[in-house]
Amino acid sequence: MANPGIVEVKQPAAGVDGQQWMAMPPLSTGSTGVPPGLEYLNQIDQLLIHQQVELLELMTSIETKNRYAIKNTLGQQVYFAYEESEFCHRNCCGSDRGFVIHIVDNRSQEVIRVIRPFKCCAGCCWCADADCCACEILIEAPPGQVVGSVRQLGSKWKPKYGIRNEGGNQILQIGGPCCPCQAVCCTADVDFKIKGTDGVTEVGKITKQWGGFIQELISKADIFCCTFPMDMDVKMKATILGAAFLIDFMYFEEEDNDN
Repeated sequence: MANPGIVEVKQPAAGVDGQQWMAMPPLSTGSTGVPPGLEYLNQIDQLLIHQQVELLELMTSIETKNRYAIKNTLGQQVYFAYEESEFCHRNCCGSDRGFVIHIVDNRSQEVIRVIRPFKCCAGCCWCADADCCACEILIEAPPGQVVGSVRQLGSKWKPKYGIRNEGGNQILQIGGPCCPCQAVCCTADVDFKIKGTDGVTEVGKITKQWGGFIQELISKADIFCCTFPMDMDVKMKATILGAAFLIDFMYFEEEDNDN
């Protein structure tokens, strides 16, 4: 897969703002096969992704690197995520840019890496059956070890994605509404439902939450919620988390920039 053209950046310290972190779960001998740092996900059936407000973007038209606080339902921070991308990609390619998102735990150890290769002609749902036209991401946990991927699927109107395991086999799919941009123009949450391969059985969802009129008007700090079964494989939970970033960039990042 193509390299998104990444420049090395320093990893930020986590939890420096006094945010309460989720307690690190004890390591269990029964957790064989759980990648280091994903033990948190064994205890979680929902993750909230809060994009951080970037003052430079509010004051200028310069696109900066995104940052996210990832929390549980108690408001405790589970992970912190930050984007790594080139300046020219961000400001010339916008939401279509390639990127790497580093996800670190409360010890500032990178436990998940989300990689989106840059494709100059990707994004159209009509052409997504062709590899060169399909947006996709790879999820690594730990970095260097692929545990899953998410690939845009061909469709006529509605957003559609395939969730694949480390072997490249599609085991889940995501379907969105006809008009996901309604989150910008309407006061409503937008659900991207996660279903089994039969396309019927719902096993979870990724929701872009309505942040209120003022926030939606002046800020691009989106809030997403990932819901999945408690007993789901942690590798799939990490892959669904990665899918939320792809959905954000494809359908809401551009709309926020227009604001």
